[in-house]
Amino acid sequence: MFTGIVEELGEVTAVTDLGDASRLRLRGPLVTKDAAHGDSIAVNGVCLTVVENVDGEFTADVMAETLRRTGLGDLNPGSPVNLERAVAVGARLGGHIVQGHVDGTGTLLERTPAEHWEVLRFALPRRLARYVVEKGSITVDGVSLTVVEAGDEHFTVSLIPTTLELTTLGRRTVGERVNLEVDVLAKYVERLVGAGLADGVGRVTGAAEDPGEVTG
Repeated sequence: MFTGIVEELGEVTAVTDLGDASRLRLRGPLVTKDAAHGDSIAVNGVCLTVVENVDGEFTADVMAETLRRTGLGDLNPGSPVNLERAVAVGARLGGHIVQGHVDGTGTLLERTPAEHWEVLRFALPRRLARYVVEKGSITVDGVSLTVVEAGDEHFTVSLIPTTLELTTLGRRTVGERVNLEVDVLAKYVERLVGAGLADGVGRVTGAAEDPGEVTG
């Protein structure tokens, strides 16, 4: 589990083709200082497992399914990446609940700079649009952000100078892909509401079946 608060802007140092997978080596002195084999580190919002940790660099294996469904397949040596360790129990939840399970990829459509911030507009798959709401949360490349505007095929976010400087979002160019994870709470609500409707349209789940029955 993560919070979407990027701890470190790391760098890919090597990419090894394993045939049906890839092995990434990434530099991140901060996130590796207490990392052990088997620990989880989010890389651009994708939860990866530490295979090896040596001298401020760690390796992680990425299976073909993950490469296909996320932007990790676009990484090359020298690519900057957002890094975050799994949240510790009792730590502050500075962003929102992030699983590190990418729901799909989006595309940066436009950057609009202002005096003290920058507005970024992203395209997203229509199947994900129903989970994105104005003032709600979304994770973009592992960064917890607040949605400014939500459309059927796009959304916008406003980035402060700190986010632009300390994450990959300050370096993304128009046309590049980004990893998207929608708010998991929205998906659970959808599933629960759907299950409730399946139980009986027009009936409130948990309500008394008999007008004279008192539930308690």
